[in-house]
Amino acid sequence: MHIAQPGKHFLQIPGPTNVPDRVLRAIDFPTIDHRGPDFAKVGNAALDGMKKVFGCSNRVVIYPASGTGAWEAAMVNTLSEGDQVLMYETGHFASLWAKLARKLGLKAEFIEGDWRSGVDANKIEERLKADRQHQIKAVCVVHNETSTGSTSQIDLVRKALDAAGHPALLMVDTISSLGSIDYRHDEWGVDVTISGSQKGLLLPPGLSFNAISEKAVEVSKTSTLKRSYWDWEEMKGPNETGYFPYTPATNLLYGLCEALDMLFEEGLDNVFARHRRHGEAARSAVQGWGLEVLCQEPEHVSPVLTAVLMPEGKSADQFRKIVLENFNMSLGNGLSKLADRVFRIGHLGDFNDLMLMGTLSGIEMGLSLAEVPHQTGGASAAMRHLTETRRL
Repeated sequence: MHIAQPGKHFLQIPGPTNVPDRVLRAIDFPTIDHRGPDFAKVGNAALDGMKKVFGCSNRVVIYPASGTGAWEAAMVNTLSEGDQVLMYETGHFASLWAKLARKLGLKAEFIEGDWRSGVDANKIEERLKADRQHQIKAVCVVHNETSTGSTSQIDLVRKALDAAGHPALLMVDTISSLGSIDYRHDEWGVDVTISGSQKGLLLPPGLSFNAISEKAVEVSKTSTLKRSYWDWEEMKGPNETGYFPYTPATNLLYGLCEALDMLFEEGLDNVFARHRRHGEAARSAVQGWGLEVLCQEPEHVSPVLTAVLMPEGKSADQFRKIVLENFNMSLGNGLSKLADRVFRIGHLGDFNDLMLMGTLSGIEMGLSLAEVPHQTGGASAAMRHLTETRRL
């Protein structure tokens, strides 16, 4: 039987994240005519603001969809049936993207990974150099792998393509990193960046995005995969004046405009630094407990979530159940290969020091209640780190 618990539920999964009150109030505005004169201000603010977050000077397309829709849009606009794409197995979501590619009739080649680090750009360079006939039409990588807590260095992936002299498009999934981790679409030479609303962009699920280079636009003119709803060209004319070719998610766009204001008010560099600091504090807690962070590569540890391996013989799902029932807090579960082996701590979005300390304290108490072998003092270690690095 469910027992009501007082106080606020702690949603500490790696997304959807907690939606700020300012954004919720904006979403609550009355719906307006999406073809009327007042809507253009909303549409233009959303489209222009997203360019700043992506670091994109060309075009951004916004869909009423989840991030999976943005994956599909990126591929159907740029590729043809039977095209070969090179992907990298960083975890569950990279695997799902490869599965989607195959369903679309593409040949998805997977560079195998161990789910404990980000992309090894050297392996991509080696494979592309071997592709002398340029059969590979796109390289697809996940910037921040939500299932494992690893972040890949996209600038090095770009250098790998350049070093190989390969013309493949570069596609990057930033669904769990955009608005939380430094990202530079233009500077890093990305052709299509994919994202979603429900993580660093401070919104509920329901919006997805493609940031597209001019090269991607040109390639789309000759690609032959079927598309209608996802067609970039259909979006182009209406978007130029702030409108959409079909009914947009009007109230989510209100929320997006408010969320963008919040990110710009804090300053994107400050947002990124805040997430790095919270990631460091969370990892110091895990170390203090004597547990193991899943991501083993120091340069790849994620600032926005931490995946923690459970000791041998202990159930991550049972631990999460005990935390939920006793402290009204949700932690992320292990996915596919990691099912019941890890729990994931989300520390992204509208998040501050006290929220992190509440989260880590709940985990430490939960470890004791679940009789998980650990050392005490992990939360204290995180608190020391936060105190020592606090910027006044």
